[in-house]
Amino acid sequence: MALKDLVDISRTYGKDPEYILAGGGNTSFKDKRTLWVKSSGVPLATIDEKGFVALSRERLAQVARRSYSDDPLRREEEVKNDLLAARVDPGSTLRPSVESSLHDLIDHPYVVHTHPNLVNAAMCGRRAAAVVKRLFAEDAVYVPYTDPGYTLYMRVAAELGKRGSRGAPPLIFLQNHGVFVGGKSTEEIRGTYRSMMRKLRAQVRRMPDAARTTPPARAAEVLPALRALLSGDLLKVGAFLSSGLATHFTRSREAFARVASAFTPDQIVYCKAHALYVDEEGPPGKVVEAFRDELARFTEHNGYPPKIVALRSLGVAAFEDTAASAEIALAVFEDAMKISAQAVSFGGPRFLTREAIAFIDSWEVENYRRGVSKGERSGSPLAQKIVIVTGGAQGFGAGIVEHLHADGANVVVADLNEEKGGALAERLARRGEKNRIRFVRTDVSDPASVEALVRDTVLSFGGLDVYISNAGILRAGSLEEVDAGTFDLMTRVNYGGYFHGTKYASRVMRLQHAHRPRTFSDIIQVNSKSGLEGSNKNFAYAGGKFGGIGLTQSFALELIEHGIKVNAICPGNFFDGPLWSDPENGLFVQYLAAQKVPGAKTAADVRRYYEDRVPARRGCTVLDVVRAIRYVIEQEYETGQAVPVTGGQVMLR
Repeated sequence: MALKDLVDISRTYGKDPEYILAGGGNTSFKDKRTLWVKSSGVPLATIDEKGFVALSRERLAQVARRSYSDDPLRREEEVKNDLLAARVDPGSTLRPSVESSLHDLIDHPYVVHTHPNLVNAAMCGRRAAAVVKRLFAEDAVYVPYTDPGYTLYMRVAAELGKRGSRGAPPLIFLQNHGVFVGGKSTEEIRGTYRSMMRKLRAQVRRMPDAARTTPPARAAEVLPALRALLSGDLLKVGAFLSSGLATHFTRSREAFARVASAFTPDQIVYCKAHALYVDEEGPPGKVVEAFRDELARFTEHNGYPPKIVALRSLGVAAFEDTAASAEIALAVFEDAMKISAQAVSFGGPRFLTREAIAFIDSWEVENYRRGVSKGERSGSPLAQKIVIVTGGAQGFGAGIVEHLHADGANVVVADLNEEKGGALAERLARRGEKNRIRFVRTDVSDPASVEALVRDTVLSFGGLDVYISNAGILRAGSLEEVDAGTFDLMTRVNYGGYFHGTKYASRVMRLQHAHRPRTFSDIIQVNSKSGLEGSNKNFAYAGGKFGGIGLTQSFALELIEHGIKVNAICPGNFFDGPLWSDPENGLFVQYLAAQKVPGAKTAADVRRYYEDRVPARRGCTVLDVVRAIRYVIEQEYETGQAVPVTGGQVMLR
């Protein structure tokens, strides 16, 4: 029952970004012999009973009595090894939290340590000690900033020792590092949290509006260049924030100075200690050149490139190795801006010292946590690439989306069908991978809609690597049956849609290549075997696809100098997809009605007829197409090609 309650309260606070970001914080329960504490690297939001490591309290007590090295890093390694040795199950692979001894020290059965934004605002304020004394009196202990780990344990022990027989209070505030809340039950802890937050909230003056705002269009013209300039061997992935809060701190260099360094250990772990500010409001080209100059100075001064870039009057961007870690870095920096804004009510913001920053930045424990958060890229050539798939809500498109997302790509599903597209994105997002997926409603026949799609992608991920023009429609019929409106619609979607996508996607890709010439990008049209040979009573579709091959070859000649490869994939018939098999409007039904197959009495007769025309005796599958897509992306010496995926039905001449 105790562990069940511990899991429940851990998830409650772990899921709330006002209390926990980036999987931080920790919780515990103890009886006389054993302490169960959250294992390092396990997020509170999803923790279960298996996520807690059981430690012997007798062995933990020995840690307090031992003498350790005077060298901080060596000392922390020695303590880590002793904590590992305190595990009740010596065969366990779980790593105890570095604060395990501290949890053992606090004489409450339950302990919940979090980093609420409001608490950190108070604890990063210059009057933190006075605030704790005035608002909480004997119910709290205030601990001046101390390096985490063994040193912090000893400092807290000394502070609690001053209380004598009164023992640990329900609240232990750590300067620049959150709060420990203890209690005999989880309900008591919840009550303490509610009371604490209510008192602190009453002290805060109005702060800038943190609600998201629509990013300026200029931001999308800047981010791909920044991404390219910040990328090494692997392309970075970005995340962007536009809000009243971001505008407040980016309006001038003086305003940005109030968030230019680190307030908390988490900020150092996920954002590094310092962020870069670009003090330029001119055209995108001038902003990029100003960034290039600032980047050189920043890297030389700090010894590392920035993870956070603040653009004057535009917003704040984060760039990381994965989409997930970029999101975390941006969320943690947004938290830092809130801390700074609210700390005005507590005497003004106070950054960590240079010495404290250096310790955190080099500490093995925090580097371990940083590594767990980032994860590793898979060996797939598509890992963390930014990909748009039009017509991605169903059929071939949905299959392509699913495979590329499984390959580690960050995928934008573009489609008119909001219900299916949104459901697909939501389902794949539940995989919990380091890559991301989103849905954007798009009409590929409308240039403004396609331009907005590309802009949304850039603002969500920082750039674009692959544009797959898959959206298409098919209305079969003879010359007498197809009217001008149908012909025009099919041409606008199947032919014009490819043009619109290439026009706007290539702008982003050109910009990336201009600032990172070794960058290759891909534009891929999912064409058809009908683009390679005529199709009886299907001229509108075939004509658009034939035109698509012409566009592919022409685009390829124009764009290769910008590192953009343009190829077409020409699948054979996808008999199992809705285009063919839909019982009401599928091609089997349409072709039967159009008498395209002589002697056919049923849709099944039509299907057998078309299967018999394929040397491989089957229809094309999604995986067949995805393998061709992977091929044209991975190679660097193929452009302007129409790759048949037809089971031998259509062969190149």
